[in-house]
Amino acid sequence: MSDHMPRGWALQADSLAYMRHGFFTRLGGVSPAPFNSLNCSLASADRPENIAENRGRVARFLGVDSSFLLGLTQIHSADVVTLTSRTPLWQTGRGPAADALVSNRDDVALGVITADCGPVLFASLDGQIVGAAHAGWRGAVGGVLEATLSAMTALGAGDVVACVGPCIRQESYEVGAEMREAVLDSSPEAGHFFIPAPRDGHYLFDMPGYCLHRLRRAGLHHVSTIGLDTCADTRRFFSHRRRTQAGGGAIGHQISAIRAGVRQR
Repeated sequence: MSDHMPRGWALQADSLAYMRHGFFTRLGGVSPAPFNSLNCSLASADRPENIAENRGRVARFLGVDSSFLLGLTQIHSADVVTLTSRTPLWQTGRGPAADALVSNRDDVALGVITADCGPVLFASLDGQIVGAAHAGWRGAVGGVLEATLSAMTALGAGDVVACVGPCIRQESYEVGAEMREAVLDSSPEAGHFFIPAPRDGHYLFDMPGYCLHRLRRAGLHHVSTIGLDTCADTRRFFSHRRRTQAGGGAIGHQISAIRAGVRQR
């Protein structure tokens, strides 16, 4: 499948090169505008058969059955679901309400949906335990990244590698004073992730930098970021902020996913 897809449809982190994973863009799918083309959001108004084919392409890239590409009902929380051989699996689109998944199973892929929030993929150095987290600013402040790491540790993970995928970057992310105060209430040392915006009383927030800070503070030494701005890159990414600035309308979402136990070739 990947040999026939457009270049750059599945971005991969050098730090996770030993794992089967992908930060998938909006390229390489079958959905027409405005969902063009690899829309993987089950909550969108896109046609169900298009979403199924798009998710199937992602699943085939990761080497799993499409029904084993698992996701969540994301709610901007710090809640984590752990999948083991004893965990009953759910049907596509009926995932539990949470914002991170961890697993030691090699027959499932863990996916999170984003359109500006930070998708964060995790793997133990031995490749046997993986995690995927959806980290918007609320989830990051609430501790979703630390909760994901704790859940992996509970499964037996030792050293863990993590990468923050494409998300909205500081130059595109204007926020109000109340949001800044909420972040600083949780992380008083995080003031340097905000710089004044051109508009009075507003700030530009470095969300990927803040996520990396939270991961390092949790004790991770192997952390990185893809470094791409979903809001600015119209060709490759869906963006909630860009859609809002344009006055609304339909939107798709990209997926990021990882699979345990299978080394990249």
